[in-house]
Amino acid sequence: MGCGIVLAAPTALLVVRLTGFDAGTPLAVPMALFPYAAVLVALVLGTMVAVPVLRSGWAVAVVAVLLLTHMALLAPRFVPEGRHVPPDAFELRVATVNADAGAVDPRALVDLVRTERIDVLAVEQMPSGGVDALEKAGLGALMPHQELHPEYDSSIYSRHPLSRAGTTKVDTAWPQTTADVVVGGRTVQFVAVHTYYPLGDAERWTRDMDALTSMARRSGPDTVFLGDFNASLDHAPMRELIAAGLTDTHAELGHGWAPTWPVGLALVPPLIQLDHVLHGPGLAGVSVGEHTVPGTDHRAVVAVLALLPT
Repeated sequence: MGCGIVLAAPTALLVVRLTGFDAGTPLAVPMALFPYAAVLVALVLGTMVAVPVLRSGWAVAVVAVLLLTHMALLAPRFVPEGRHVPPDAFELRVATVNADAGAVDPRALVDLVRTERIDVLAVEQMPSGGVDALEKAGLGALMPHQELHPEYDSSIYSRHPLSRAGTTKVDTAWPQTTADVVVGGRTVQFVAVHTYYPLGDAERWTRDMDALTSMARRSGPDTVFLGDFNASLDHAPMRELIAAGLTDTHAELGHGWAPTWPVGLALVPPLIQLDHVLHGPGLAGVSVGEHTVPGTDHRAVVAVLALLPT
């Protein structure tokens, strides 16, 4: 009886995960914790096996099936795709960080850009005062090409010249900043993403994700969507976005556990990955990692992407 009560939440989340009922509903909030549901099921199964009074054959079998189903959904993101990247392929170093309404330490962010030799940086939730602080900290000297839209919540900084820069005109809560960068003889389109959040309005968040999905379907192979999606890989709208022709760099490289939020809470480590680097089939992930930048409640994501031969 007690095990059944404990397993009610993981079972419910599994049903939502399989049906996609989190799209446009408050179920999107608990769905972010789906990996923890698998851990809970594993603990229950281990307890049932270890405690004789709980070791009912049929009950153990049911819980084992529940665990295997969870694992089947989670396992692919821990298995590297192993795509071949030619040794002479041009590499592009990109990063994204949610600046937490400008609370990010500007010098620390500039240090990250310098140390990681970032080519293109997407910044979300950076107000005009934060933009000025980054300029004073020296970001402009490192990344002189900029498409800044603090009024719309996302900006793009680049070491390379930008073209076709501006903002989207799709159905998102606020416009997303976009720009093209010519590198390695190719034009790569960047979209700095910041969606609405499902806790505030799950329907609005889903419309944001649907709009990005429509953009992805119209985009070419040399496309990078990076930023704060307010979504994990277990959310149905995120899976739809990826199915539109994008690849999550963390999952591609087998880094299936990379929580980026929240940062800075006492005794609470980051729990959920909301920040992603997604790319089209013309690129491949070489490396990806998360970096804590003082001041913001999100970890920055830094990825190295290679341009594949056409």
